[in-house]
Amino acid sequence: MHYTKRIEDKPIKKYIFKTLTGIMVLCIGSTSLNAAPSYGTGMLDKRQAVIGTETYTLFDRDLEDSQGCIRSLQHFFLLSYGVFDWLTIDLKGGAGYIKQNPANAAELDYPTSFAGGYGFRIKLYENENHSLRAVFGFHHISVHPRSIRVNGTKRRAILDDWQTELLFSKDMFGTTPYLGTKWSRVDYIHWENGTRKRRMSDLTRSIGLIAGIDIPLTQEVSLNLEGHFMDEKAFSAAFLYSF
Repeated sequence: MHYTKRIEDKPIKKYIFKTLTGIMVLCIGSTSLNAAPSYGTGMLDKRQAVIGTETYTLFDRDLEDSQGCIRSLQHFFLLSYGVFDWLTIDLKGGAGYIKQNPANAAELDYPTSFAGGYGFRIKLYENENHSLRAVFGFHHISVHPRSIRVNGTKRRAILDDWQTELLFSKDMFGTTPYLGTKWSRVDYIHWENGTRKRRMSDLTRSIGLIAGIDIPLTQEVSLNLEGHFMDEKAFSAAFLYSF
């Protein structure tokens, strides 16, 4: 599943560097960056594909200006494809719900409905002799739960959840543990009787840590476990099948 051939072509390296720089500028300048599972450092060979299932739990994310916190649980079917040996595209579709806890009011529970996401991973470095790898990624999730009525008021909500991440890994004991940092932001977009409002996550806590591990179960099947810390409390688990 991991890319095992080192890239020696300098023009390709130069192209990757320029692409990465442009992407980082674009992402940092965006107005809606948040947090999502990173997929770890497992890269696909060119034209290789992976399918799987994933559960992602956002236990707690504080909103700006003491507007309480938000929680979410999401289940997805996954599809990843190796465009090149150094570029993997990630897609997902499924369902999820949102629970928003205002600071001085009862919890708002938006029932489960559609959720989806997309992203990509770029290989920055690999050392086969020492089993070291570095990967940059960008991922986004959007959750669209069903509307609710509270005291006669119709409420609708969307959770936009994005992140950029930089991960480092080393193969050990037949597994691939990884550690990294990320910049993220969660947007809670909601409507009250048609009036649109947006609450962002606490921008003073946008930098977080990622810790995870890829565990091969068979030659084709693997398990990915990942936790998020500092900016939020979140956990994801995924079963992946490569072909």
